Amino acid sequence: MGEYGRRFGTPQFSVNVLAGKLVAINVLRGAPCGATWAAATRMIGRPANDAATRMGLEVQFFCSADPAGWDPLFGHSPVHFAGKVHRAAIEAALNR
Repeated sequence: MGEYGRRFGTPQFSVNVLAGKLVAINVLRGAPCGATWAAATRMIGRPANDAATRMGLEVQFFCSADPAGWDPLFGHSPVHFAGKVHRAAIEAALNR
């Protein structure tokens, strides 16, 4: 996340998995727009092996960034970038 990530951090989660499903998710750090918390509530009961993909999509649904703000350097809109960052964060939590 470059300078933004160094200054403000990136999303962080702690998760509990039981029988292959997410039974609890705690947002330790999320997006200022609130998309992280909104998406996290929809993750309970989902299969752990689908959690990363689903979190990325859910965050994009709730993201308030302008999807038309295409970044020519990265080739993605801020909404897509938010999805990728949250996907990586939930993967890290699941690996812990």
